[in-house]
Amino acid sequence: MAATYLDAIVAHHRERAARDTRSLDDLLVRARACEPPRGFRSALERCPHLAVIAEFKRRSPSKGDLNTSMDPVQMAGLYQQGGAACLSVLTDHDHFGGSVDDLRAARSGCTLPVLRKDFTVDARDVCDARIMGADCVLLIAAALSSIELSEFLEVARVVDIDVLVEVHDEQELDIALAAGATLVGVNQRDLVTFEVDHARAVRMASQIPSHCVKVAESGVRGRDDATALRAAGYHAVLVGEHLVTSGDVVGAVTELCVA
Repeated sequence: MAATYLDAIVAHHRERAARDTRSLDDLLVRARACEPPRGFRSALERCPHLAVIAEFKRRSPSKGDLNTSMDPVQMAGLYQQGGAACLSVLTDHDHFGGSVDDLRAARSGCTLPVLRKDFTVDARDVCDARIMGADCVLLIAAALSSIELSEFLEVARVVDIDVLVEVHDEQELDIALAAGATLVGVNQRDLVTFEVDHARAVRMASQIPSHCVKVAESGVRGRDDATALRAAGYHAVLVGEHLVTSGDVVGAVTELCVA
């Protein structure tokens, strides 16, 4: 398979993790002492309509700058006003222009549970997500070995943080399920071409067991996409670019909340 943008980003994060000398045991203690999480997975399950995970995203490797001057507190408030069930906040700075400060500020601006959207490559990253205030952490199956995926899911259980496991195809889905994932995101964007394949999410929805919460990610452009994904069996959609570039953020969120 050709090298992807994900490969370069993950290599960057692995190099940084290799230089990290902090004690995992100390971080586990700190993470377990944090205030109770807001309940990311349960917020999606309780939602009576298609749940929207509204993403705070300043830029992307494929599209460049999206909305770099956004205020995270203001955007979080608008997302909640529009009916979002949860937030997602990019904390990767080098590739997405995000920060831990963005996550903390966004969380302070609403009462919604928050996903730390970053590239988790080390058990200490899971603890860091909990310590910075996230209620859920992202694990990307394509970026991890099956052993790492299982290990990080266990660390998440210990520190009481939900986990969204992202997959791109059926093989990754099998690995995620074997590791114990119960909150599964299907990324519709091809890692090599960046093209969005809406048929992929529809095809894979029926293969995700009923005990899992199903999330469709990337390339959701409006109500028609949301309606199709809801009909396919998804509980939630994770939407960033469409929202941060909208002239009516509240309305853009609301139109995705299909019954």
